[in-house]
Amino acid sequence: MEKETKITLSEKHKGILYICGAALGFAVMNLFVRLSGDVPTLQKCFFRNIVAALFAFFMMQKNNVSYQVGGKRNLFYLLIRSCAGLMGIVCNFYAVDHLPISDASMLNKLSPFFAMVFSIFVLKEMAGMKEWGIVALAFTGALFVIKPSFQWEVIPALLGTLGGACAGLAYTYVRKLGSRGVSGMFIVFFFSAFSSVVLLPNLLMNFQPMEWYQWLDLTGAGLAAMVGQICITTAYTKAPAKEISVFDYSQIIFAAILGFVFLGELPDGFSVVGYGIILVAAILKWKN
Repeated sequence: MEKETKITLSEKHKGILYICGAALGFAVMNLFVRLSGDVPTLQKCFFRNIVAALFAFFMMQKNNVSYQVGGKRNLFYLLIRSCAGLMGIVCNFYAVDHLPISDASMLNKLSPFFAMVFSIFVLKEMAGMKEWGIVALAFTGALFVIKPSFQWEVIPALLGTLGGACAGLAYTYVRKLGSRGVSGMFIVFFFSAFSSVVLLPNLLMNFQPMEWYQWLDLTGAGLAAMVGQICITTAYTKAPAKEISVFDYSQIIFAAILGFVFLGELPDGFSVVGYGIILVAAILKWKN
């Protein structure tokens, strides 16, 4: 009998798989946010984070994950990550409410560019010309997707772009914390709990009653966000941003499919070309 060959994945390939899982999770989150209707943006953000915080707490208890921050410097990094992440979520949710979800997802996927830039200063990780070229190719594909919306939706588009920048900064500090031995699950819990506490006063003062389906949608958004957050946190602790960030663009494709199936948002020819370019960039990065 032939000896069975065991297939193992490198840390880079594990990071790629995790980041694709995160892209799917966040695309589903955006769909639930849209389906929840006219609930105020900050209220949506609160429920997205409180569900994620409770689930992360349960997982930490189950797996005996330590709640130790590991020093003042780690606490400082956690606070930067959490503030940037919260700002990113608020901007992204506003964009999701006012743009097609594939367009809003594209704006959020500017984060790989910002992650690579921030990584130069925070992590001293320098990307080569080939890495920049492949990410630029993916971004070119993303531009095919976004093209018309900017003409009439300036404010949501600008806020969506700001959300992408904040997400890029947050993911850079996720990798920073991971390199210092901080548990990925703890990073997720700290961020979600921090965001919930910050958003709680606004919820208490401006709570808008919700229908039963809106409660279900926002619970679903929180659970999908939890999956995405765990995957993205794990991904950026597995490999540098320059190695895996291009695969974050797969969220645009997931969002387009979900938008078509559940919202009747049909991509046009330019969007289809953009998706193809993004896939080519992802394949090139995988083989690089």
